[in-house]
Amino acid sequence: MPALQRDEAQTRARLIDVHHYDIALDLTRGADRFGSHTVIQFTARAAGDTFVELKPAELHSATLDGRPLDPAALDDNRLPLTGLTPGAHELRLDATMCYSRTGEGMHRFTDPADGESYVYTQLFLDDVQRVFAAFDQPDLKAVFALTVTAPTDWTVLGNGIATQGDPGHWTLAPTPLISTYLVAVAAGRWHCVRTEHAGLPFGIHCRRSLAPHLDADAEEILDLTRRCFDRYHEIFEEPYPFDSYDQAFVPEFNAGAMENPGLVTFRDEFVYRSAVTDTERQTRGMVIAHEMAHMWFGDLVTLQWWDDIWLNESFAEYMGYQVLSEATRFTDTWTDFAVARKGWGYDADQRPSTHPVAPAPEDVPDTASALLNFDGISYAKGASALRQLVAWMGEKDFLAGINDHFARHRFGNAALADFLDSLGRATDRDVHAWAARWLRTTGVDTLTPTGTDTWHVDVHHSGSRPHRIAVGAYDQDLTDPGRLVLRDRFELDIPAEEGRTRHAFPKPAPDLLVLNDGDLTYAKVRFDPASWQTVARSLSGLPDPLTRAVVWNAARDMVRDGALAPTAYLDAARTHLPHETDLAILQGVLAFARTQIADHYLPSPKLSTPVEQGGTPIDRHTALATLTALSRDILRRTEGPAHGTEAGLRLTAVRAFIDSATTPEGIQDWLDDGSVPGGPHLDPELRWRILGRLATLGAGPLDELRAAIDAELARDPGATGREGAARCHAALPDPAAKQAAWDALFTTDETGGKPALSNYLFIATATGFWAPEQHELLRPYVARYFTAAPALAAARGPALAAAAGRQAFPATFVEDETLRLGEACLADGRPTPALRRKLVDQLDDLRRALKIRAAADAR
Repeated sequence: MPALQRDEAQTRARLIDVHHYDIALDLTRGADRFGSHTVIQFTARAAGDTFVELKPAELHSATLDGRPLDPAALDDNRLPLTGLTPGAHELRLDATMCYSRTGEGMHRFTDPADGESYVYTQLFLDDVQRVFAAFDQPDLKAVFALTVTAPTDWTVLGNGIATQGDPGHWTLAPTPLISTYLVAVAAGRWHCVRTEHAGLPFGIHCRRSLAPHLDADAEEILDLTRRCFDRYHEIFEEPYPFDSYDQAFVPEFNAGAMENPGLVTFRDEFVYRSAVTDTERQTRGMVIAHEMAHMWFGDLVTLQWWDDIWLNESFAEYMGYQVLSEATRFTDTWTDFAVARKGWGYDADQRPSTHPVAPAPEDVPDTASALLNFDGISYAKGASALRQLVAWMGEKDFLAGINDHFARHRFGNAALADFLDSLGRATDRDVHAWAARWLRTTGVDTLTPTGTDTWHVDVHHSGSRPHRIAVGAYDQDLTDPGRLVLRDRFELDIPAEEGRTRHAFPKPAPDLLVLNDGDLTYAKVRFDPASWQTVARSLSGLPDPLTRAVVWNAARDMVRDGALAPTAYLDAARTHLPHETDLAILQGVLAFARTQIADHYLPSPKLSTPVEQGGTPIDRHTALATLTALSRDILRRTEGPAHGTEAGLRLTAVRAFIDSATTPEGIQDWLDDGSVPGGPHLDPELRWRILGRLATLGAGPLDELRAAIDAELARDPGATGREGAARCHAALPDPAAKQAAWDALFTTDETGGKPALSNYLFIATATGFWAPEQHELLRPYVARYFTAAPALAAARGPALAAAAGRQAFPATFVEDETLRLGEACLADGRPTPALRRKLVDQLDDLRRALKIRAAADAR
């Protein structure tokens, strides 16, 4: 499907105005295809030619102003419209469309738990043409009126209030002016919980097999929704611009959620079937707040072209965390942002694929390149930049600028220059100069304390952006050496130019100096030698979790930059995590230690000479043993009835113990007993986690392991169980199991023979396939990957290409040969843009891991 070029979109926008779509969808034509009839009312400003996009299984007919068009003229996804005259036009198209199994277009899913089928649309970024004909670009907004024919026992949801006339015939209220990518339909035997708030109908929906789990959390979800809705109305002068607010939790969703106006769709893992921590509940709340922010940022005022995607995502990310902290019980959201999101931005910004938060127009020439920018820069870095902007210009002026922006561009489109003009009207600060430094540049600045003595500190700035930061000065508590006391916190303005900024202390230098205390800017920070010694001794004694998060992030960055040995990070985790009380920090630090340090930065014992530390070999096996010991300490600390944070700490430790187990000892007993001694009881998530680890370790005869997996699938036959079984079977250390998993992953024929995997089953199988414990068994597949992945990406589209480049990449083979094969694939393998981007990122991470290992070997 050819990507839409920016200049093509600009030419079309100059030629036509689009007013109204009438769309009729017929969902009663079987499991593979559906009917799509579209009528588009538009006006041509001048005589000329253009095209409409459509990707059908078959185009039956098309007429322009009553004149038949030749369906054979459809060239891939474009139907030419030639000889337009100035004035009003009507385009009619009748087509049969294909359901998707990849989460793009109109996705269809049949629930193995009960056989019920569900369909929903995901039309972002240019997938509307998989569902109906459209002039598919964000600046050609129109009114959309949809009718849907569905099985008579289905419920239909959409952007506007849905009403059923005759059984199975649904009409959706026409939308205000919105962009094509925001149209949404969801249909099936949904379980619905409905209420009303602020005079509008609100609803939450999920597939029927998840009904008990949605009901258990319905009041929490609706309460968060109401609180965030009310808070947005306090800070935004423009009222909510649509007629209802539905939230549908849909299966096999590729993103976290999608901001369709009036019908937000979420991945249905947010309907929790098993125990979760309070931080995971906070994450769900943040996503609810994030998507609601989009009703204004993105839906009411929409980007002109995809180079300004940050105007959608960075703002929703910032507002989601901020509003959740202001309006709900989750008051510590920025700690979670620091730990769970900010590293995503730092990592993306240091790769060859980095780009500015607001790229130059020429850097986003088409929709294919635009899709690659939905990354840690557009979300986490952009939100960090906005947080710094608020600290720099003040929240009052910031909100005034936002409200001016909404008022000037409501139901229209806007670009970066428009937004900056609105901010400029609200402040005497030079926001254009700020934007040039922060939004048009790439890379991460570094702030390092140097020259610290008894009376002053110099902060060295490496980078190009101005920063307003807080600096925390901490001293050891004389009565409790493990505890740190805040002596002073002061603000410091760091100029954009590289150099040193001096601050004088009224007392002798503190034991610990934390730059960017409070995490108000986006920069890597370092420590002076005395401060790092204090960190190593007393990190867990810092009183504020956000300060601890800043310190842990600094340590993480130092490991990635080769400035701190991976083993030193593990030592800090072993020393301080048993005392950690913040769930976000515990989860984030354990995840980095387990997935990056153990699996990538330390060698496997059979593959290379282990690093020596104090005469003890430090390799992956030793790191895993360290993590299991750490987990045992937390389990001992949380023995007894556990609720709230304590229960979350215990659950996190149980998960880490399972994932780090090097033998079946302990976890097999848990599985046999159905519980962890002292709790918790094993729910489906924990049972599948244990089975996956046992399968990876080859803990027992293969026939017995296969039987255990099949028995668990019979016990948990739904979609999540099916994914768990696929992951476990792929993890078995058996040549036949690996070949079967490989064949399933790289089957591309969706119509004949064995069907291709859906997006979620692909990810589950890929996740189980590559195991560091099985390198000798898996080695032949490394070279095969770099041939198979490009073919899969070309055949199955961007969503599967991204999954092939992320989850199916042989990332645990941290070897020069993997790097050589990957670079050859980039040069000669002709990967699609989506796969190419993932490969570039994976290979850069691989180079970094090789450097870290080499530095460790040299120590």
